[in-house]
Amino acid sequence: MSNPPKRRALGRGLSALLPNSERVTNPSADSAANPAPADTRAPSADPGPGRSAAPAKRDYFQAQIEDIHPSPEQPRRRFDDSELEELAQSIRSYGVIQPLIVRRRPEGGYYLVAGERRWRAAQRAGLHQTPVVVQELEPKQAFERALVENLQRSDLNAIEEAEAYHRLVTEFDYTQEQVAERVGKERSTVANSLRLLRLPPSVRGMVEDRRLSMGHARALLGLEPDDIEPMARQVASRELSVRATETLVRKRLKPADKAAEAAKKPQKSASVRDLEHRLTRSLSAEVTVTEGPKPGSGHIQIRYIDLNHLDQLLERLLD
Repeated sequence: MSNPPKRRALGRGLSALLPNSERVTNPSADSAANPAPADTRAPSADPGPGRSAAPAKRDYFQAQIEDIHPSPEQPRRRFDDSELEELAQSIRSYGVIQPLIVRRRPEGGYYLVAGERRWRAAQRAGLHQTPVVVQELEPKQAFERALVENLQRSDLNAIEEAEAYHRLVTEFDYTQEQVAERVGKERSTVANSLRLLRLPPSVRGMVEDRRLSMGHARALLGLEPDDIEPMARQVASRELSVRATETLVRKRLKPADKAAEAAKKPQKSASVRDLEHRLTRSLSAEVTVTEGPKPGSGHIQIRYIDLNHLDQLLERLLD
């Protein structure tokens, strides 16, 4: 009697990837290697003779594309069309190598936690199934996971990042310090990011389209609200650097600074203004009288326009 064929064990590399959902927590690249097998779920344990096997709760398997839904917790909203097409071409050749991370959807199917770009590209490539790893996560955990993954891969634009921090603060009651700790950033970085939400909607759109960087946006925030959008359009159309933008903003603020300084200067008394007027008329030259800090002190300034004018003034003063 021949021995029954031995069950083949999973290869070491594959078994390291698939044993449970905790092993795949940070899919960081949409790389291409060998195509995924049609059904790679791990075999269930043998229940023994005379016992029926309970249905196994699968945490890794091939899911139908239509059963997977974008997550409402996904902080990323924009996906570059050309990059999606490149990834779709790779998937046509090699399949989806790195499984998507999903969580169960109350209405049925699954919500994406990580891998929405791969899911979109798989649809373009015409796939009907894609490998997934199921993780039991609460919406708060799913949002944090998606945010951190996108930040680690620099997939979020500056506005998406700011809005994600804002959600953690407003919806999940995080302080800025807690947000910084969760995402591995400095508190000042989180605070500066949140300031971007003060930009007008049109300027936020420029940042999302990457026509303006976070550095540009931070420089523009120094302007008055009504001046931000015109200046942003000028910066974007001229493709100015961040340093050039900062210089432009400083120049725009100088007149306002001078007006503020003038407003702070003490107003001259009526007697001083009258004295200036009489001296100016008498000498035929502009005369300024400035009172000093000590009562009764001060100085007189006489302006001349050329040397002939100076000679005339000297004749009058020295006569």
